Amino acid sequence: MCLSILTGIAQSGPAYQDNRLTKESSPYLLQHARNPVDWYPWGEEALERARKENKLIFLYVGYAACHWCHVMERESFEDKEIAKFLNDHFVCIKVDREERPDIDQIYMTAVQIMSGRGGWPMAAKVSRAIRPRVLARKVPTLIDRKNRARFGTELVAQDTRLDDCWRAL
Repeated sequence: MCLSILTGIAQSGPAYQDNRLTKESSPYLLQHARNPVDWYPWGEEALERARKENKLIFLYVGYAACHWCHVMERESFEDKEIAKFLNDHFVCIKVDREERPDIDQIYMTAVQIMSGRGGWPMAAKVSRAIRPRVLARKVPTLIDRKNRARFGTELVAQDTRLDDCWRAL
């Protein structure tokens, strides 16, 4: 019964081609299995693709009961233009913080150190070496329907300063 309910959740909403999250058991990941974003679950397949294609990773961490996670899905990840931007420029990885607290802790600690605050959903632009570059709790420009172009500029902001910091380590 629960599986049929979860399957119904994953299949409700706009009809898009399934992504790799359809094979997952997490209710949160299944909710994003039909987004136009080419989501990967955390794993070697996604990390290898990022290395092979020399792309950065767009990491998004949330959980099934998170209100703002659902808002972001509706207002951003179901948007075909935003999905195209993400798919063209990043390898996109979605993480359920309840199933992967180890991954969540690493990147949430980085968010707290860099911003002084933490919370979910959490978005991170991550290098192929899995180092965080740009981190945010909720990217407000994702829901700014009048200025979608800012979505991309928010993700590339601060790169120069962060590159300098990583080289200094």
